[in-house]
Amino acid sequence: MGEAARPRALFLAGLAAVYIAAFGSLYVQIPGLYGREGILPARRVLRLSGKGLWEQLRDSPTLLWLGPHLGLDTEQGMELLCLLGVLGALGALLCEPLRDCLVFALLRMFYLSLYQVGQVFLYFQWDSLLLEAGFLAVLVAPLGLFRGGSQAWRPHDSVTFWAVRWLLFRLMFASGVVKLSSRCPTWWGLTALTYHYETQCIPTPGAWFAHQLPVWFHKLSVVATYVIEVALPLLFFAPLRRLRLFSFYCQVLLQVLIILTGNYNFFNVLTIVLALSLLDEEHVGHWLGRPRRRQGPGWPPSLGSALAVLLELGTYGTLLLGTVRCFGLELHWDTKRLETKVGTSFTYHEFSTWLRAVTLPLVGVAFLSLSWEILVALYRCACVRGCFWKLWATLQWAAMATATVGLFAVSLVPFTYMEHQSNAQLWPGIHRAFGAVQPFQVVNSYGLFRRMTGVGGRPEVILEGSWDGHGWTEIEFMYKPGNVSAAPAVVAPHQPRLDWQLWFAALGPHQSSPWFSALVLRLLQGQPDVIRLVQTDESRYPFRGRPPTFVRAQLYKYWFTSSSPAPWWRRQHVQEFFPAVSLGDPRLESLLSQHGLKVGMGEPPALPDPEPHPQTPVLILSPIPEPHPRAPP
Repeated sequence: MGEAARPRALFLAGLAAVYIAAFGSLYVQIPGLYGREGILPARRVLRLSGKGLWEQLRDSPTLLWLGPHLGLDTEQGMELLCLLGVLGALGALLCEPLRDCLVFALLRMFYLSLYQVGQVFLYFQWDSLLLEAGFLAVLVAPLGLFRGGSQAWRPHDSVTFWAVRWLLFRLMFASGVVKLSSRCPTWWGLTALTYHYETQCIPTPGAWFAHQLPVWFHKLSVVATYVIEVALPLLFFAPLRRLRLFSFYCQVLLQVLIILTGNYNFFNVLTIVLALSLLDEEHVGHWLGRPRRRQGPGWPPSLGSALAVLLELGTYGTLLLGTVRCFGLELHWDTKRLETKVGTSFTYHEFSTWLRAVTLPLVGVAFLSLSWEILVALYRCACVRGCFWKLWATLQWAAMATATVGLFAVSLVPFTYMEHQSNAQLWPGIHRAFGAVQPFQVVNSYGLFRRMTGVGGRPEVILEGSWDGHGWTEIEFMYKPGNVSAAPAVVAPHQPRLDWQLWFAALGPHQSSPWFSALVLRLLQGQPDVIRLVQTDESRYPFRGRPPTFVRAQLYKYWFTSSSPAPWWRRQHVQEFFPAVSLGDPRLESLLSQHGLKVGMGEPPALPDPEPHPQTPVLILSPIPEPHPRAPP
């Protein structure tokens, strides 16, 4: 990798910006989601059980256990952590000396504390990705806040910065593999994007226009997605600088297109921030107008330069020919059709065999790349002037190399979840180590856009209220689809977590989303904090004067229109999703009691121990990033 002080500075600044968005977005939703009169009060998770403070921290590592000692309830503690997180991240973004490992350690500690009590509203893969990237930032950032240390590049920095590249590889490669391993017919038939734009959780106006593109273009886009997510990550560890830069710009292009067509909060920006680990000092210098020029090859070129050019051209040719062959692509320009033979020229069995054959060798390639960085860093330590500073640099190198190797070993467990035989071949000690660090979200498994739902139309839950039980009025949300004439929202990097969970709720019966009963209860009670999650503009909430007497929910299917943006949607009623209930209705009371959500205006009754963090994906059917899976899908 060579020296990469400026890419490291950009990575730390970018991560600080992501933290600002994450903490700020969550802060405004805490009262409605986790407050005393919220949908899922956080205080029910942190119940006093007679254990000591250290035992509580061991079982559920969150600073919110300290709240009672400071005179704060759980909701106030969450708000305080969000405010401290925004302030700390803002300082790190604006002031380079504050991009210190101690500052990033605090930021990660704050977000992990919130994650532990966030329940279903914080179980998303980008939350876990932020926690893992935040842990790496603690290793990557310099330590000099209290001793006036330098932000300059240190001999061992290439080792810890390599871990960021490894995280990016795991994220992208797994995201491509799960699309094929899921055996979803739309991904295998290359038709996934003909449904994706209208079925994702919160589309943007750009999604409507992308949905109108011809089918052959959608198919070609799916092929390009496979190339970017499965093939190009292999170039992250290529010895040729230009191949790494090529893969960087391809990753950025994919994330920018997703940003334009979908509201995925800070996730895509965070992925771009991770991709900065593919850059070097010279390239970032060109961006900033201050390049550090290195000696270029003369003419005639040397044998090494000529071989490098041939290897680069050979790589591009292999990617192109391999793509055409694997997917059997035949583009007919006259009829504007793209014919594919995927499934015949490239079958699921062949894919499974290939995945089984390459998983452990990929681990070996990554280990060789890491070993090279470790050896080069040791050489740099030996080049440091002065015996004392040479020894000090070597000690730092030993500590950081050990930490990075340990982190790499533990990450092999979630990485090999996509291929069970490879996972079973890992040393049992690695599995035990992963289990020990799992509560701290140090490493995680990923797999985005696994399956495509909404093939027959996107399911959408529409809440309705009534005062007399006869005339019903729809309750329109700010961001999720509802009114067919309303344009799709642009809300990123903010994530309206209630809107997201309503999208998941529509994929199954309401019993699969226990929190939905609590939402109905709060609407019947007219709780203002919950109503602000629905509409911040009181004039647009139909029951602002007094709460509805009855609430029910209907299930619709939505499709984008094809003629003009107005109206943007068309819809069709499917069935009743949640029956009409009122306060005190036995059906509502039964559902609340069944899921331990029977909360009133006073203190809650004794609750069972809160459910542990999910060990399997909450919903594996989603075509968008799913709630965080902690075990193999």
